[in-house]
Amino acid sequence: MQHKVIDVKDVVIRFAGDSGDGMQLTGTLFADSSALDGNGISTFPDYPAEIRAPQGTISGVSGFQVHIGSEAVNTPGDFCDVLVAMNPAALKANAKWAKPTATIIVDTDSFDDTNMAKAGFKTDNPFTELGVEDRTLLVCPITTLTKESLKDSGMDNKSIVRCKNMFTLGMCFFIFNKELDNTYAYLEKKFKKKPELIEPNKKVLFDGFNYAANIQAAPNTYHVAPAKKEKGTYRNINGNQATAWGLLAASEKSGIPLFCGSYPITPATAILEELALHKSLGAKTLQCEDEIAGICTAIGAAYAGNFAVTTTSGPGLSLKSEALGLAMIAELPLVLVDVQRSGPSTGIPTKTEQTDLNQALYGRNGECPIMVMAAHSPSDCFEKAFYAGKFALEHMMPVILLTEGFLGNGSEPWRIPSMKDYPEIKAPRITSCDGPFKPFERDPQTYVRRWAVPGTKGLEHRVGGLEKAPAGNISSDPENHEMMVAARAKKVALTANDIPEIKVIGDPKAELLLVGWGGTFGHLLAAQEQLVSEGRSVALAHIDYINPLPKNTAEVLAGHKTILVCELNSGQFADYLRAKLPQYKYEQLNKVQGQPFIVKDIVDAAYKFIK
Repeated sequence: MQHKVIDVKDVVIRFAGDSGDGMQLTGTLFADSSALDGNGISTFPDYPAEIRAPQGTISGVSGFQVHIGSEAVNTPGDFCDVLVAMNPAALKANAKWAKPTATIIVDTDSFDDTNMAKAGFKTDNPFTELGVEDRTLLVCPITTLTKESLKDSGMDNKSIVRCKNMFTLGMCFFIFNKELDNTYAYLEKKFKKKPELIEPNKKVLFDGFNYAANIQAAPNTYHVAPAKKEKGTYRNINGNQATAWGLLAASEKSGIPLFCGSYPITPATAILEELALHKSLGAKTLQCEDEIAGICTAIGAAYAGNFAVTTTSGPGLSLKSEALGLAMIAELPLVLVDVQRSGPSTGIPTKTEQTDLNQALYGRNGECPIMVMAAHSPSDCFEKAFYAGKFALEHMMPVILLTEGFLGNGSEPWRIPSMKDYPEIKAPRITSCDGPFKPFERDPQTYVRRWAVPGTKGLEHRVGGLEKAPAGNISSDPENHEMMVAARAKKVALTANDIPEIKVIGDPKAELLLVGWGGTFGHLLAAQEQLVSEGRSVALAHIDYINPLPKNTAEVLAGHKTILVCELNSGQFADYLRAKLPQYKYEQLNKVQGQPFIVKDIVDAAYKFIK
């Protein structure tokens, strides 16, 4: 076939189908292949909220969006250039995300009367009904073609049909000029113990590629050049994996073995699973019977001299709150990772939000401030997990690290760092002392107490949930209680001396300052860049350290006509800033839909405040 290969700056592909259609794997393989090609990447897996939704219904649609580019890619993209819809429900749920110039690929074999009715279509022409008949439509019998491709494979019919995602992936590889070799290598590794499945999967992928070529699926194919990156070795990584590796790195730098006690909960479970793979690095993991047991085993491990970690999501953070108070009053090092999801109660388990901030800041009884920090991208989860470990171990206190489902499940290229570039972690461990050991005696500069492993001769001591005097004896003295409460708060506040200052992106005196935290960073950055390219006076301050705030926060907020705080909740960070820095006026952009911002949301909000 004669066609042009057109170089494009970036493209967005959205794969959508039933939960059993393999769209998460298809999107992941496309993203991994693009990463190996050197493209910038950002992904957004969009899982159905129901565990086992009825097949063919909109509630059961599973999606995976991939944004690849020849430059740095900061978001998964607002709207897609290619939409793959494996059934009518997937088309109906996702047609609104297809650009006017988009190509839509559908499997006509699934567009029968039953599936059309399940998806709620009222006519027999779904494209006209959805208003997408003017898009480039590739209406292909993908299931039939998959069966034909594998008719001699010896596989049963059910297994053959499950391979239709690989046929579709082959089509997309043709349209975007992707090599098949990387995916071949993946298949060989995945089915190493079932070698009889390797060649059939390779064949259906190859046949999908050739089918798209032979029917001239696209008059032109597209090429996205590699992005220019800093020299180094890169891999595609998601936020949960990066978090686990950052915690392991903190363990390595401190020389203290890691213990993770956790209870499985969506979308945080993958952190526990990843840590469990690394016993060779000294990591110990325990899957507990509930959230409370998870954090309590971690506290026990911290008392015994381990770097303690527990992982959870919103409902689990609620359950862990009393034990967090125990960790704080005992002044033991603990990192609690909260991968936020929709709430309240169990909420929408697979959807992303930033609605746990107030709980992280205030969700404990008594006066119990805790350090709170947030990661801003999948790869930044490594960085923040490492420093959460550093602060917990060096300051002898619990630290809450907030990530989000969008970050935990999303992925991007990550330059594998050298551990020599990371600072040592020096916990205040002692093995002996002059005179009686006083476990709550503090360093006068940092207010940090010393850490003695139980059983060390001469350092026998008690900690626990009752107020202690500096010598470790239980104390009911009112003045001692007030002194200890103030000392613990002071210790948290003093960590501001060690956290980095905010770096403003753009003019530090811009007319409009966008302010965000956590996983909104990529969308805010893309919006700021678009607005500046239009000649508008806009800057961005993204705040990763929340309690305490960086020392230059007030300076950063000064001098702007408008401060617009953007977050995926009803305004929790805006209210926090009003309490901490009431001298400024804050406008808000909020979204509580279980979905990340789209760049257009932010740009349209900015237009209300700037010319």
